[in-house]
Amino acid sequence: MEEEHKELPAPPRFRNRIFKIMTLTVLFLGMFFFVSFAGLKGTSSSEFCASCHEMKPEFYTWKASSHSEVDCVSCHIEPGLENLAKSKAEGVVELYKKTTKTYTAPIRMPDEIPDSACETCHNVSAREVTPSGDLIIPHDKHKTEGVECIQCHSGTAHGKIADRKMTFQADYAKWDEKVGTAAMAEIEWIRPDMDTCMECHKARKVTTECTACHTTGMVPESHKKGDFKLSTHGKQASTDLKDCNQCHKDMSSEPLSDFEEVSTLTKYLNNNKEQVKKKTHYDYAKANTYCRDCHSQRPQSHGSYFLKEHGELATQNKEKCLACHEIQRSSNSAITQVACGTCHPSSHTRNKEWRKRHPIPVSANQKLTESCFRCHSETTCKACHQDEKDPE
Repeated sequence: MEEEHKELPAPPRFRNRIFKIMTLTVLFLGMFFFVSFAGLKGTSSSEFCASCHEMKPEFYTWKASSHSEVDCVSCHIEPGLENLAKSKAEGVVELYKKTTKTYTAPIRMPDEIPDSACETCHNVSAREVTPSGDLIIPHDKHKTEGVECIQCHSGTAHGKIADRKMTFQADYAKWDEKVGTAAMAEIEWIRPDMDTCMECHKARKVTTECTACHTTGMVPESHKKGDFKLSTHGKQASTDLKDCNQCHKDMSSEPLSDFEEVSTLTKYLNNNKEQVKKKTHYDYAKANTYCRDCHSQRPQSHGSYFLKEHGELATQNKEKCLACHEIQRSSNSAITQVACGTCHPSSHTRNKEWRKRHPIPVSANQKLTESCFRCHSETTCKACHQDEKDPE
């Protein structure tokens, strides 16, 4: 009985030590992972991105975008622990650059957003969008041809503010929700426009016919009126050439220049400098091959008696002639080489400065010679000038 009540020996002291060490280790690791998880979650939030004032433009434009409910890391960090670790390592480098002020402005992403980030939310295989009501954009076909999402949608979240030169260091303090909303309100920087589509189609040698993308043709109501083609389209072009050019510039087989609206930056840089002469709708009619195809056809008014009648018609609307003809003797028009000056040279008696504008030097005592008739009409000149007279 005495043996039954005998006390057991105490456990070895080293076991207590191991138990304490293991307990402390578990507690330490638990606290480490908890803090790490909390820190990882905190540094992965969009608000954390805004904690650096250099990122204010990106943060406030994102907040005003259609992707404001999608965290920054969802697009800018590819899935996977390895990519997350790589991103955090790059963040340490960026923190060093921020501290030493050696970062590059404007801030740009080193890598473009991959399609996989977009496809996390969007099913491109079944995505057909109609921005204008009659325009269907088959995303699956673009995907098949290797067109990446970022090629068309680079301004979706931030409105291309770096390209717009809105993110330089001196501007960071100005950014808030109001500025971000204003920057994202300019749709041309947010959504792909027709220029984006046409440039890509031309580069890939894909058709640029309107009917290839537009199901109804998008013909304006003014174009459907009976007198539009023969009477009113020129008048509309005189006031709305910018609108005409939006559609018809891509119908020209030859490149057009100087018909786009001058940017605010160009106007600023050219302040107090000589401005280039503004081109008119008449210049446009001669430059755009789509217009020339029709204008090159002889009008019904140019009948057999037109030479006798054209003076009266020109008096009624002289500018109308400029849609095809030039006033000068030599014509650069791609429609017709017949200019007003071909038959109606300027009067020397009215313009005493004609020698200065003459394409070749003319002396003060120059006489009428056969060489003059290489360009001028002999019959017209001799109606006033004789061989022995000065051409004045």
